Amino acid sequence: MKVSTGVSDHHQYSVGEEASRAERLGYDYFCAPETTGNPFIRLAIAADRTAVIRLQSSIALAFIRSPMDIAYTAWDLQNFSKGRFMLGLGSQVRGHIVRRFGISWSSPAKRMREYVVALRTIWHSWNSGAPLNFKGDFYAFNLMTPFFDPGPTIYPIPPIHIAAVGPKLLQVAGEVCDGVILHPFSTLKYIQKIALPNLHRGAEKSGRSLESFHISSGGMVLTGASNKEIDLAREQARMRVAFYASTRSYASIMELHGWADTAQQLYRLSAENNWNTMPKLITDDILDTFVVSGTYDTLPAKVVQRFGSYATSVNIPMNEQSSPNDEQLHGTLARIRSLQS
Repeated sequence: MKVSTGVSDHHQYSVGEEASRAERLGYDYFCAPETTGNPFIRLAIAADRTAVIRLQSSIALAFIRSPMDIAYTAWDLQNFSKGRFMLGLGSQVRGHIVRRFGISWSSPAKRMREYVVALRTIWHSWNSGAPLNFKGDFYAFNLMTPFFDPGPTIYPIPPIHIAAVGPKLLQVAGEVCDGVILHPFSTLKYIQKIALPNLHRGAEKSGRSLESFHISSGGMVLTGASNKEIDLAREQARMRVAFYASTRSYASIMELHGWADTAQQLYRLSAENNWNTMPKLITDDILDTFVVSGTYDTLPAKVVQRFGSYATSVNIPMNEQSSPNDEQLHGTLARIRSLQS
């Protein structure tokens, strides 16, 4: 099983150091999110400071950019990193696309499918010299003069992974993508009942298997050197679970477990900006359904139990800064990497 980690907003201005540290610790993937800044800039810095670890946008927002813009950016990062870049895209929710970015919103699953196909068409034109001619319901591309053509890459075409929660986007991932990025707000029951069946339905549409398909773990993992560290991390995660559970886009996951009333209460509290009260509604039972936690010694067995039946990779956070515990974390990662998914 592969292991990934990522740069937090807290470390956004030391991304080079964080990526280098992740590589030293033995991580397979280093990810940059699009929360308070541009993930591609951070990954360009990470590429310059590393040599082996793979680099992924996890995730970059697709619908605020043209597929052509993403095509150029991914091409540059793939060449600059010498073939280590993985493109992770997400749709975001309507409120953010419309109200934060001022862009229209429509048919996210259908649009994402077309987005991925358009990207591959553009890259094929650059790599093969074939005329660019793509026309869909949302995008059309038919102009690529030599002056603007970056030409072929000597590295593999960047793999495309998309974030997906609902059945439609999960099917898009299974049909046209190289992998899926499951949400941290995921449970094993959700993955077994919703995620995996819909990934397979999507794969059936394109007549392929998911044998080489990459599935990021979903769920949250917490670790540390002592139970005291774990307890502190669990309380921080309780707030994170409360935030996700208050979001209507994820209500179906709470409903799947019979926690619809809790989700409604959390939504009302969030609308009232009563954020401090929200974690109190997340019981230990709810927390443990979303979060896997264990010390460096106990974590590998728990990871196998929770993710081993389906995941290609699992996200394990780094501790906040380099410390003597890095050697323990390195050993834990090595044990997890030796496991077969």
